[in-house]
Amino acid sequence: MKPFDSFLAPEIEKYLRYRQSLGFAPHPATSHLKTFDRYLARRKLEPTLLPPLFFLELRADLPLESRSVNSVLSTVRGFFRYLVRQGVYGINPVEDIPRLPKNEIIPFLFSDDQVDLLLKTILKGIRRRQRYFFKDLTDYTAILLIARCGMRISEPLKMKLHHYRPREKTLYIEKTKFKKDRLIPVPLSAAAALENYLAVRKSILEDQNNPFLFRGAGQKGASDEGIRRIFRKTVKAIGLDQPRQVIGHTNFSAPTVHSLRHTFAVNTLKKVQLRGKSPQNALPVLATYMGHCEYKYTVRYLKMIDAQKRNQFLDFSVQQKGKR
Repeated sequence: MKPFDSFLAPEIEKYLRYRQSLGFAPHPATSHLKTFDRYLARRKLEPTLLPPLFFLELRADLPLESRSVNSVLSTVRGFFRYLVRQGVYGINPVEDIPRLPKNEIIPFLFSDDQVDLLLKTILKGIRRRQRYFFKDLTDYTAILLIARCGMRISEPLKMKLHHYRPREKTLYIEKTKFKKDRLIPVPLSAAAALENYLAVRKSILEDQNNPFLFRGAGQKGASDEGIRRIFRKTVKAIGLDQPRQVIGHTNFSAPTVHSLRHTFAVNTLKKVQLRGKSPQNALPVLATYMGHCEYKYTVRYLKMIDAQKRNQFLDFSVQQKGKR
């Protein structure tokens, strides 16, 4: 089956090969262009130069959220810039198509007690059979670090053994989202759990050559899918699972592993405030700890004061939707 079917299929395939030659990853451009190609094919258009009006219709017709439509249009805009450079088009018909207003995204937030319950439930669910024990312990310890240190899910899984410094109780995180390195202190309770994991690893595994802090199969690190799976299972078990909801122009996110990072940021600043200190003064320090290149990126995490206010806002939005 051909990946593209419209009259622009040959040009799309050339463009993707061109991007690949420059070192770009195939996704998400391939997915966006498939969406565009399917729309073209469904319209059954003959080979023609597409006018700007066509892309206004595309923007209105795509059954996607605003941010997804904007992403498709952004990729298509880049594709037509390529066609202009190739001489296929004289001007880019997508260049002046405005973006749709983005929906406001309200992340899921856990309370401190809910984070504790989540971690205790995962710990309690570690299977004692030799076949499963070490993998379950690996997943638990990785989730613990994500929750207690506000990490992205990729960060503990990419770490090597030498990145943990037991004497200092610190973790060295290399080249993450903003290509930054950082050295962070680990809370004592999390450091104790990590050292327990490393002691178990040393005592029960014959092969100690895997370089990753959280060991996976062979010479690889642990799988993020395993972590996501145990997270989803546990969230359901403790009654915190809820679907993502779109109400008006607001997206209320479902709980994900990344919600633990949002929660860490919000709850940390709340604790600073409860101690009578200035959250504003603490914000640059928190941004550095979390690996943001500018603290304006950390501010984006702070859309709700805490989990309670987030849930109240969701309940209010649902009630207002029901009155319409």
